[in-house]
Amino acid sequence: MTASARLEWGTTYQVTVLELGLACCGVEVMAALDRLPDLGVTPVDGAGEAHVLIVSGTVTDVMLPAVLRSYEAMPEPKYVISVGACSNTGGPYWDSYSVTKGIDQALPVHVAVPGCPPRPEALLEGLKALHRLVNA
Repeated sequence: MTASARLEWGTTYQVTVLELGLACCGVEVMAALDRLPDLGVTPVDGAGEAHVLIVSGTVTDVMLPAVLRSYEAMPEPKYVISVGACSNTGGPYWDSYSVTKGIDQALPVHVAVPGCPPRPEALLEGLKALHRLVNA
């Protein structure tokens, strides 16, 4: 499947994403956002509209409550994609007292996109993986 091939998400809900770009991985995610409508995914500005939360970059312990509030404000069904080494495991900052050791410690992560930082195409592949999970 090419990056421009539209994914059929079904007719029960519109797939909308909220991107929390917390560090350098956020730049790579922003580069992929232009291609999301081609996949049948709509970026939104508010958590109340989003079905997919994309967490990219370093999650600090101070920022974690805001991330959790965004997740809690999302309507069902809701999914989480973790993008990049910092969001997945703490990355090169894993031993810092102030860095969350992976967003999966606080939220259910459905797809983890590896890389430091991952290329925009990796996020698109992560969305395809989520698509397969949702339609399984």
